[in-house]
Amino acid sequence: MTEKPLRLLLDFDACAQRDKGQAQAFLHRRDRKFALICEQQGVMPGPERWMAHMNHLSGPGAGTSAAEQTLRFWHRINRGFMLAGALLGLLTMLGLLFYDGGQRINVTVILAFVAFQLLLALLTTAQSLVGWQPWRRLLRRFRNNPESAISTKLQPVLMARAAQLGGLCFAFAGLATLLVMVVLQDLAFGWSTTLETDASSYYRMISAIAAPWAWLLPAAAPDAALVEATRFFRATTGEGNVDPALWGQWWPFIAMLWTTWALLPRLVLSILAGMLIRRKARHLLASHPALRALMYRMETPVLETGNEYNDASDLPGTGTRLGLQPLPDSRIVLCWAGAGDPELPDTLSTGKSLIANAGGRMTLAEDRQALEQVATQLAQNPGLPVLLVTRSWEPPTGELEDFLASARKLWPEGTKVVLVPQTNHTELEPDTPQVQQWLRFAGRAGPDFVTVSLVPTQRTAPDMEGGITE
Repeated sequence: MTEKPLRLLLDFDACAQRDKGQAQAFLHRRDRKFALICEQQGVMPGPERWMAHMNHLSGPGAGTSAAEQTLRFWHRINRGFMLAGALLGLLTMLGLLFYDGGQRINVTVILAFVAFQLLLALLTTAQSLVGWQPWRRLLRRFRNNPESAISTKLQPVLMARAAQLGGLCFAFAGLATLLVMVVLQDLAFGWSTTLETDASSYYRMISAIAAPWAWLLPAAAPDAALVEATRFFRATTGEGNVDPALWGQWWPFIAMLWTTWALLPRLVLSILAGMLIRRKARHLLASHPALRALMYRMETPVLETGNEYNDASDLPGTGTRLGLQPLPDSRIVLCWAGAGDPELPDTLSTGKSLIANAGGRMTLAEDRQALEQVATQLAQNPGLPVLLVTRSWEPPTGELEDFLASARKLWPEGTKVVLVPQTNHTELEPDTPQVQQWLRFAGRAGPDFVTVSLVPTQRTAPDMEGGITE
């Protein structure tokens, strides 16, 4: 069983079960980072790519997952049904073709058995469509791992496919046995029934059954003379003056009967069972609660709250190891996520050679273009710092951290980035808690690369714990 949607569903469900033991903040950062990578590569961050990414992170030798155990279990079920079906098909056909040289092999019995096989095949498919699980208690005895909710929902279609594969092997083995017996033994066929049935009525029934192949293989469609001549009764052998060669002329009809009404339906319904499995797997994956949570985490930016404790009742930590630095003179200004709207202070806008926007509504391609413009300016003016203006009231996001990581790789070594938090009033400085969150962010990004400065205003900057100076 190698259906891609089924494996993807089981792997995703197993990964979702493992993620229940992880902190939500960790999951959010991990999945948001993956979404940004996909956006940069220009691909959609679907569950298939997410699973490939998770498998890459896990590395080789991660061990047998619950999904792999489930697939192996159903592999064993399928092989068991196929082996049992082949064996039963062989024995059944030997029983149907048993001939001791006396009474003839009754075609009516074979017709009834083929009809029964066709009915079983249709009932198996109907069972999977309505979700009936007649084998559930028996399967529990053979499972090595506990059932998950997903496995329980998949069980009707998986069991139906196992049954159809078993029926298909049954039909193949029966047909092969019939052909071998025709070669090895002189079989004598005839027809009879306890009911008062004349030869003409029986011939019409045989003609209707043989209609699918009569135009292609006329020899496999008995004519009225053969039907009339091969009828036998319980009180007599019915031989009379009938040519014994006629008794063996039924075998092409029996072979095509078995192929058309026993083997082909099983083949078609086994293929349909595989399609139902894939359809069910896609539906369960699309409606999986963990997938909705994953898509939310990938679409939502990661916010830094400043709380370094586990208790929700604790207040966010405000201590920092860094302090504000004086605003350096620079001719390069980047405005992050709409900072500087509607206008920048004169200190940040006057005499600048480059003022560019990045983040927020800007695309990754536009962010990359801004980085390259800054790199060009830095190549002409080595050692020049870059002023990165931000909105002080918005916490630092994971996108900004990724942006700075890309800048560090692209810009010349030794370049300094100066974060400049701004309020929506250019004449006011940001509040102490707002500045502290940017100082903490600079500490994580690396003080050798990122520092924090404020634009001097008419209001004196407050003294803040952690080294904020005037």
